[in-house]
Amino acid sequence: MTEDNGSVRTLSVDIGGSGVKAMVLDITGKPLTERGRLETPHPATPEVVIGAIAVLAASQGEYHRVSVGFPGVVRCGVTETAVNLDASWRNFDLATALSEQLNKPVKVINDADMQGLGAITGKGVELVITLGTGFGSALFVDGKLVPNMEMGHHPFRKGKTYEEQLGRAALEKIGDKKWNKRLQKAIASLQRLFNYDCLYIGGGEAVRVNMNLPLNVKLIPNITGLLGGIALWRE
Repeated sequence: MTEDNGSVRTLSVDIGGSGVKAMVLDITGKPLTERGRLETPHPATPEVVIGAIAVLAASQGEYHRVSVGFPGVVRCGVTETAVNLDASWRNFDLATALSEQLNKPVKVINDADMQGLGAITGKGVELVITLGTGFGSALFVDGKLVPNMEMGHHPFRKGKTYEEQLGRAALEKIGDKKWNKRLQKAIASLQRLFNYDCLYIGGGEAVRVNMNLPLNVKLIPNITGLLGGIALWRE
């Protein structure tokens, strides 16, 4: 790594159910490159996803370290669940495998947690939900992360989970109008559950949100998931 800390470049990677994205950030978290994207290969096994990240990394120029947002429970760089990818991710040491592939230090975190790190102010109770292939969630108290909450797999309504009711499959089945009504109910339910100061809504399908949001609810751009990558290296 370079001696001059100001020139440390971080490759930030966001693994999603439909796309794998990457960009290089400077030490302050500002993008230095255009976002690269590849369709998530299917079946999305660790080997092929790591291959896709390597292709993206090669097109992004110089970097010194890597941050990865992963759609599932992550503990110490090991992926424990991956509902929207492939069963072979269970207990897979992604941090080590990717570090060996790219020859750089790698940190891995849940994708919604990384999105949250890019969005929060660090004051009070802040909840982040991501609407994409699935339903991601991250909770922060005064800027401190409550890791691996995975609220998407908790019961929401009619015996179904948040993800079953609000994931991409549900959106495509019921259409924007009904989906927005469900989301409105989810927002009200989450407010009662967490009494959050602020709720941030991100992910690829956040562009389909069409309602008058409460004052303490904000839409965040999908790129926030990559911008949070710099926070993994802040000690």
